[in-house]
Amino acid sequence: MNWHLPLFLLASVTLPSICSHFNPLSLEELGSNTGIQVFNQIVKSRPHDNVVISPHGIASVLGMLQLGADGRTKKQLAMVMRYGVNGVGKILKKINKAIVSKKNKDIVTVANAVFVKNASEIEVPFVTRNKDVFQCEVRNVNFEDPASACDSINAWVKNETRDMIDNLLSPDLIDGVLTRLVLVNAVYFKGLWKSRFQPENTKKRTFVAADGKSYQVPMLAQLSVFRCGSTSAPNDLWYNFIELPYHGESISMLIALPTESSTPLSAIIPHISTKTIDSWMSIMVPKRVQVILPKFTAVAQTDLKEPLKVLGITDMFDSSKANFAKITRSENLHVSHILQKAKIEVSEDGTKASAATTAILIARSSPPWFIVDRPFLFFIRHNPTGAVLFMGQINKP
Repeated sequence: MNWHLPLFLLASVTLPSICSHFNPLSLEELGSNTGIQVFNQIVKSRPHDNVVISPHGIASVLGMLQLGADGRTKKQLAMVMRYGVNGVGKILKKINKAIVSKKNKDIVTVANAVFVKNASEIEVPFVTRNKDVFQCEVRNVNFEDPASACDSINAWVKNETRDMIDNLLSPDLIDGVLTRLVLVNAVYFKGLWKSRFQPENTKKRTFVAADGKSYQVPMLAQLSVFRCGSTSAPNDLWYNFIELPYHGESISMLIALPTESSTPLSAIIPHISTKTIDSWMSIMVPKRVQVILPKFTAVAQTDLKEPLKVLGITDMFDSSKANFAKITRSENLHVSHILQKAKIEVSEDGTKASAATTAILIARSSPPWFIVDRPFLFFIRHNPTGAVLFMGQINKP
């Protein structure tokens, strides 16, 4: 089964008391958890849609913005993320290097860039810290010609996501007079399953979508040993989960869905965090199980502005309150857009993806079949750091 996941995250900036002692696992989990909280906000307004995001990508862009922020703007970012980037820069740098390490065997690429009108007006410490911690490059672009600026940024994203994400940015999002800076994060993942699904076992089966309608979709199938388990959310609704490792074994896909077909996916989503996922990892047991999983492609573009505002990051979007003095002192900047586009493809060989309350856990035996024939959640997790590279809800493959 072939999984490709590309992601593109963009922050467009326009004119107009945190503990720093963390181990790498808990620090990255804090970052990914911010992304999961954003996901929870998104799905509230899109309960029947396919939604795909990159929690790690969101944390990266917010981290880069935090390095340029000051005053209350910086405080809000640090409070929601639950760490100050300056205090943990060395650990973040190690995490970012581990995520893209060749030791993973499966391919993970993370690219960060700041597109600016005039690089000479950008504060040197902002550029050097972003380069050091996030391997972020600075590129000049002419925003006075929005179409040309768009083409330049979209070409960069398309290249970094191996052609999976294109047309992320449209010219109408760029103000030829006021746009000063566009911050971009792109994540690409390509993984081969450790235990591949045989194409001859792929057959059309019934999938009951979130709207209650039944669809015939190609389903992958294999009988093999996988780690799986089940638990209940605090509302006493049970759900099942399974780990499908990629061949390098440092990255896994986790799939979760309610045990009872009558339980909506929305009933378990609010209870999921990086802490919950950690608990799954500790209670799953290897079992010989027949896995039936849809073969699917999903793409979603999301504006993260409103979800971030709900979480408490508000000042950076307000032209009268935003403080990005550490990016430039020559003008007052604020963030006009934060966009993310992510895409995932799941097949027999593996996965391609890109983007530009703790449960009370009781281990109980899972059934010998793990059939994903109704809406489900997926997570692509870098196990050594706990980073959630991608996650999503699939309501209709």
